[in-house]
Amino acid sequence: MTSTSPTPASPSLSFVPSLDVRGLAYAYPDGHQALFGVDLTVERGERVALLGPNGAGKTTLVLHLNGILTGGAGTVSVAGLQVAPENLKEIRRRVGIVFQDPDDQLFMPTVREDVAFGPATAGQRGEELESTVLRALERVGMAEYADRPPHHLSFGQRRRVAVATVLAMEPEILVLDEPSSNLDPASRRELADILRSLNVTVLMVTHDLPYAMELCPRSVILSEGVIAADAPTGELLADEELMRRHRLELPFGFDPTARPTRNPGAH
Repeated sequence: MTSTSPTPASPSLSFVPSLDVRGLAYAYPDGHQALFGVDLTVERGERVALLGPNGAGKTTLVLHLNGILTGGAGTVSVAGLQVAPENLKEIRRRVGIVFQDPDDQLFMPTVREDVAFGPATAGQRGEELESTVLRALERVGMAEYADRPPHHLSFGQRRRVAVATVLAMEPEILVLDEPSSNLDPASRRELADILRSLNVTVLMVTHDLPYAMELCPRSVILSEGVIAADAPTGELLADEELMRRHRLELPFGFDPTARPTRNPGAH
């Protein structure tokens, strides 16, 4: 009897990073060079803060993650799928961007319809769609507001609904643009609790350094179009010379060495 060797198992998807950026360079049509060869890898389940001064290239980088900007040098891959024209529909499902102003995302008459919009566009109907919507709202603690008009909600509640609209698409990576801006202390804490509870990769663009410390075990500084530092958040924020060089300032009296990050590490 002839024995056959077992077929080698394919590598587990869990070993493929959520985000892999290699040599990304980009110049705008007016000639302004925004990125100069960025390399960045974010593993599955990581929560990473993207820090840097205004004009550093953070928005340009984020807009490459789901193909809003294209045409530069280098590559961007999400869960092993390259950001390219033929893949954009799937890439935009996998990369969920939550904008700084929730009113840029909420445009339907009710919360339920806002959260249903993406999955319905993707083909979900009936009980499947309703289940998706309620599950996403429950994840952000907003299920009881499903039938409310978004403009009747507080700013913090609208931001949570905006997060739900993205979670309804079951993204690979959740990109948050200044998630703590304009939130009162209670809403800020509630959102932090929600973000810690999510089993999803998070890239958080923020100037709120204590929030980065609280939520993201790892931080990356993007400055003048290049990655200037990539380190554990507490270590990075404690480097006074590094912070000063890249125009990053901690609030008065905030000591990063005295505030360990909660729930360190990936999920």
